[in-house]
Amino acid sequence: MNALRLGTRRSALAMAQSAGVAEQVRRVTGRPVELVEITTYGDVSRESLARIGGTGVFVSALRDALLSGEIDLAVHSLKDLPTGRPPDLALAALPPRADARDALVARDGLSFEQLAVAGGRARIGTGSPRRMAQLNAWARALGCEIETVPIRGNVDTRIGYVRSGELDAVVLAAAGLHRIGRAAEVTELLAPDIVLPAPGQGALAVECAAANAALTAQLGGLDDPHTRVAVTAERTLLATLEAGCSAPVGAYADLLSEVTGQAVTHMRLRGVVGTTDGTTLVQLSTTGPLPASTGEAAAVGRRLAEEMLAKGAAGLMGERAH
Repeated sequence: MNALRLGTRRSALAMAQSAGVAEQVRRVTGRPVELVEITTYGDVSRESLARIGGTGVFVSALRDALLSGEIDLAVHSLKDLPTGRPPDLALAALPPRADARDALVARDGLSFEQLAVAGGRARIGTGSPRRMAQLNAWARALGCEIETVPIRGNVDTRIGYVRSGELDAVVLAAAGLHRIGRAAEVTELLAPDIVLPAPGQGALAVECAAANAALTAQLGGLDDPHTRVAVTAERTLLATLEAGCSAPVGAYADLLSEVTGQAVTHMRLRGVVGTTDGTTLVQLSTTGPLPASTGEAAAVGRRLAEEMLAKGAAGLMGERAH
């Protein structure tokens, strides 16, 4: 039986994510799976993500390999996927989402609040305008100022800035640290009440050629309907704001049950757009019955984004400020 070729970026995190999905793909297809390492422009460029076109730069080489038949399926971090869908590719599965929160890795085991009020301007590294906006706003709310330092690189490189004393802390996605066995280095998990994650953060996307209907159907066995509804609302909000992956937009859909442990009945969607210095944030939320379809989830995201635009969100994003 021919092995399925699963395309992945070469980073330790991408390889760990893909290996986990490969095991699930073997289970639902009954076929062996081999990982095919693909280098993307985002992996080799040292420029900032905002300058080279947002996180979509991690995706295009994998998609090209899918369309050329070099690989059969690809695994992406969902937050890296542009919101526009190519018609010849299928988003076959969104497996159950991991922890969507951001995580602080700080010197001396400190929390954000301890760093911010410690005296001097704490230097906190992140390549994300979304994180910069919310961290700066949080510091201001505490009556402090921090310095957000743009950084790139893999997890080792970023945490290395803290270990060497160059930075006081870095902020990374909690899910990624868990997937590579580095969760013990987290000094604080940042509550979505204070720092909203990127749309789709913590979720993985399994993509294949739309023409391969049999594989698309098999991979559908990995799909988690609750994850799909939540991230559809978040990503539609992002798309409606016409913001790229590098814009300072956070969004998170909580799935709520009336009694803990009971069936999910409601969804709360929160969105934020801000200036990177944190002086201005537009934050809104909406709660309603759990959407019965992705179409309904998209409508929730669209409505909240339109409310945010009406409240001045457009002027806070470089892409739309004319």
